[in-house]
Amino acid sequence: MKLRELGNSGIKIAPLALGGNVFGWTADETTSFKILDAFINTGFSLVDTADMYSRWVPGHVGGESEKIIGNWIKRSGKREQIVIATKVGKPMGDGKQGLSRAYIQSAIEDSLRRLQTDYIDLYQAHEDDPRTPLDEALEAFTRLVEEGKVRAIGASNYTGPRLAQAVEVSRSKGLASYQSLQPEYNLYQRADYEQNLEPVCLKYGIGVISYFSLASGFLTGKYRSEADLGQSARGQGVKKFLTPRGLRILKALDELANQYSSTPARVSLAWLIARPSVTAPIASATNLQQLEDLLESTQLRLSEEAIAMLNQASAENSVHSSTAAD
Repeated sequence: MKLRELGNSGIKIAPLALGGNVFGWTADETTSFKILDAFINTGFSLVDTADMYSRWVPGHVGGESEKIIGNWIKRSGKREQIVIATKVGKPMGDGKQGLSRAYIQSAIEDSLRRLQTDYIDLYQAHEDDPRTPLDEALEAFTRLVEEGKVRAIGASNYTGPRLAQAVEVSRSKGLASYQSLQPEYNLYQRADYEQNLEPVCLKYGIGVISYFSLASGFLTGKYRSEADLGQSARGQGVKKFLTPRGLRILKALDELANQYSSTPARVSLAWLIARPSVTAPIASATNLQQLEDLLESTQLRLSEEAIAMLNQASAENSVHSSTAAD
């Protein structure tokens, strides 16, 4: 399996990342361990999490996902085989949030403790913090890199102009620079990334690890009507995709899945993997069967015709069918 470098970080990863948002939520620790074992043992490495996963669950306080990953590292002894990507900045309660120098310095110590490691491979700003000057946040991240606590830094949920501004601040002040962007991007949600973010990533050589790569499960074909929404905890978040355009995308995925003897999920991820600006889409699994389906996507090579077909099926007024094979 050919590895890809994440931006200019020197970190090389397989073309698929595992989402850790489900750990401690819809996957308990035992199941999460099995998924992590299978993912790492088959040659994949990047696991994406965040300090605030999974605060949205009643009774959770955040850090549940990081703790499970940390317990797995302690049990497996495979710290050098896993690339840990975690995030800082979203609310953790008691006013703990943002990208101030003091908070970044405090939050990383909490993450390191939960993860039971002395360094994080990719430390990401979970969202922009307009109250904190870019240079203050970047100086704090730079100090962590200098101390050996972080190998590389990345951004998530930034706008294109703000990401470009951050890179220019890093360059002008000799600070660590964002090597990756984590945007929402999939066959349904295309416009913002392709129009506003992708040009910035290509200009500055920023790696891309997309989240909601399967549109919260919609692109697996699991949800085809409102009657299907009760199948999982994420079902209600899929309702917005049940549009004529969404169903058109599913029809194209079904056709190609049949053509390639594959599945809609694999085809959806293969479309992302084929796009030159994308380093590795992130996808989550709550059981080993789902994980196997995800991993198989890295072996699927879509033809230019197949990519064009998906681009056309998923096109909207504001998105032209510029292809990954253009």
